[in-house]
Amino acid sequence: MKTLDQCKWKAFNISEIASIGTGANIAKQQLTEGNTPRISATDANNGIESFTAKHSSIRNYRTYKNCISISFLGSCFYQPYEASYDMKIHNIQLKEKKLNKYLALFITTQCKRFCEHINYGNQLSSSDLPKQKIMLPITEQGDPDWAFMEEYMKAKEHQLLAQYQKYIAQIIDNQQIAPPISSKQWRAFRIEDIFSIQRGKRLKNGDHITGKTPYASSSAMDNGIDDFISNTKNVRIFANCLTIANSGSVGSTFYHPYSFVASDHVTKLENNLMSKYAYLFIAQIVEKIREKYSFNREINDDRIRREIIMLPTTHEGTPDYEYMAGYMKNIENRIIQKYINAKLL
Repeated sequence: MKTLDQCKWKAFNISEIASIGTGANIAKQQLTEGNTPRISATDANNGIESFTAKHSSIRNYRTYKNCISISFLGSCFYQPYEASYDMKIHNIQLKEKKLNKYLALFITTQCKRFCEHINYGNQLSSSDLPKQKIMLPITEQGDPDWAFMEEYMKAKEHQLLAQYQKYIAQIIDNQQIAPPISSKQWRAFRIEDIFSIQRGKRLKNGDHITGKTPYASSSAMDNGIDDFISNTKNVRIFANCLTIANSGSVGSTFYHPYSFVASDHVTKLENNLMSKYAYLFIAQIVEKIREKYSFNREINDDRIRREIIMLPTTHEGTPDYEYMAGYMKNIENRIIQKYINAKLL
């Protein structure tokens, strides 16, 4: 198969290759909980804001399926399932070719190029989208080469799946057998007796310098990461530890194997005796303390130090980090085995 560099390319207006639709403005109080995705102008979760019931009785309520969603702010995703769209969401479907996963992923990647310039001050309106240009590989006749795009993305998928299979084989080769969790003795420990504790440092949004280092704050999404920066002065950089949110999404706890900058809205919990899997085990336990806190009752330094968690122990009464790691590795292996058995990899 030829490479991208070997292809001939041509610029097309979106209106040349696709039909365009737009969602509708429906008040949230009119929508009830259900199973239909509701697409909004968010960069997270494939644009899905919530899941609602179908409301055919509501004026302007409509759903779309197997299309690409593009928000007025430039978020772009493939939506293979039936979903309803907010008024700030466009959807595009090919005119001369039925969209499938591989074509959609190729086209979405290209659409994101013109979406790079879309923001609050330069929104993508219904009149602007049809005129946006997208570069596509073409046939000798000058038409979009749909066949090449589809085969190219299939090859990319095959390449990535081969990498995952290799990784999975290494994991499965290292299986550990852990006894049932009910067979372990448990004991209460203060968090300050388990971890070294340090809060991150305040860094105002206006002082962020764009870069590649994750910036951990009090978000409950994306492992607590809400920016990528390059600041190195007057910041606190941690790695291979947990963070717990002091404010915002209070109590949200995440494991970070990478180096990151910590905001003052999170506290670092670090223990050099813990492996990745032991951290993942304890993260679930630490996060349970969030039930005691709220937006109006934050986790300050004194409170986090006094908090008590229950942990499985060794015969000597110390935290059994080896058992915790083995337990989590077994869970990981079971989940991976389900994917393998379902032939999803």
